[in-house]
Amino acid sequence: MPELPEVETVMRGLAARMQGQVISHAALHRADLRWPFPTGLTQAMTGARVIGFRRRAKYMLMRLDTGRSVMIHLGMSGRMLIMPPSEDREPAARPQHEHMSLLLQNGWRIGFIDPRRFGSVDLMETAEEDQHRLLAALGPEPLDDSFDAAHLSARLAGRATPIKAALLDQTNVAGLGNIYVCEALFRAKISPLRLAGDVAGRRAQRLVPHIKATLLEAIAAGGSSLRDYVQTDGALGYFQHGFKVYGREGTLCERCPGPPACPGIARIVQSGRSSFYCPRTQR
Repeated sequence: MPELPEVETVMRGLAARMQGQVISHAALHRADLRWPFPTGLTQAMTGARVIGFRRRAKYMLMRLDTGRSVMIHLGMSGRMLIMPPSEDREPAARPQHEHMSLLLQNGWRIGFIDPRRFGSVDLMETAEEDQHRLLAALGPEPLDDSFDAAHLSARLAGRATPIKAALLDQTNVAGLGNIYVCEALFRAKISPLRLAGDVAGRRAQRLVPHIKATLLEAIAAGGSSLRDYVQTDGALGYFQHGFKVYGREGTLCERCPGPPACPGIARIVQSGRSSFYCPRTQR
């Protein structure tokens, strides 16, 4: 599933092409994705000018000059593809698995492609974005100043759940996913098995800057391309080439001297998800 850096990268690509532009035509090519498309969605977008974008956790909010916002979630396999105006007389064939398309007044076309159909689109008043059922309970954004060691410590204090699970809990911090939690915990030298309550305090002070740095580096790299994810122009992100632990089971940790002192990067399963870490240096 695309995580925060991938969603941020896609949103920036959409904003660069769509902000200030009028949507001349909107079309749906099926009745639903994960949930049914909201009633009146195409009518709300057609003729509206895009005035800006906002990301909240892994959701993109496209704001229109009508005072309404379109919320897009990519799900497991969703992607947004931006296509330039066609010079051919015949319109280009609709891409496979495209379920929503937007035609801008300047001729550019945006398609929401989602083979597995776990993505979603919703419509709301812009002033009521934060009250939406999927956004209301979210914690602070990890890149905001409000997410700091004091906040994280307060959320972790007394918790007997593993720190990995606590960081994936979207009410504690919004938008963190499996890949970047594994990477941040490695950088902070904290085991994914350590109880959350034990991280509150000095370990939280060490962890928060690594969470922020990991996400910022991933955004700068265009995200991580695993399976379906590509950017809006079809390009692949490349942060996966810098993974320290994720997907590297059995390889040597960059901090370790090698066998027999270091057993290599381990993989365990926590709450149905793979966790990758170095048992020697993460405590």
